[in-house]
Amino acid sequence: MSDDPTEQSRWRQLRLVQSEMDADIGRLYAEAGIDGLKPSFVMELLRLHARGPMTIAQLATSVQRTHSAESQKVAAMRGAGLVRTTSGPDARSKHVVLTARAKALVGLLAAEWRATEAALAELESELPYPLSRAAADLATALERRNFHDRIAARLADDPEWSTVRRAPKARHSSRRQ
Repeated sequence: MSDDPTEQSRWRQLRLVQSEMDADIGRLYAEAGIDGLKPSFVMELLRLHARGPMTIAQLATSVQRTHSAESQKVAAMRGAGLVRTTSGPDARSKHVVLTARAKALVGLLAAEWRATEAALAELESELPYPLSRAAADLATALERRNFHDRIAARLADDPEWSTVRRAPKARHSSRRQ
């Protein structure tokens, strides 16, 4: 038995399959001559097309991501020439706006999204238990008991974890640092 716990991973295969599928979508973009577009950008681009400019916070909420993750993605899409940002209603916020290049791609992206969803439905029909159903069942199970609590319960019994010195809870200070 190895001392490397990462050699065992229940969901590594799922991550690898999804990564391979994303690479296949990326290959379709390359074959179509679309440079700089990543499959991970498409939901945001289609959402901005459908709903119009949004702040990063609004876009993050819309696609169910954290503000931080969405801010990084917007920066990457800006670097690819797909969006630009403009000043928002206050100095702290920015509106994300599609560029002319992205607007020209929206029809192709919508077609790819529909084709991908159809291919996923076809793929799931070949499985005894569709992944979309498994994901819904996982969400229901996690509503009963979240992942944090499940892991924490196991760590409580692990002697290596019990040696960890826990940081005291941060106290809020009213003074500036």
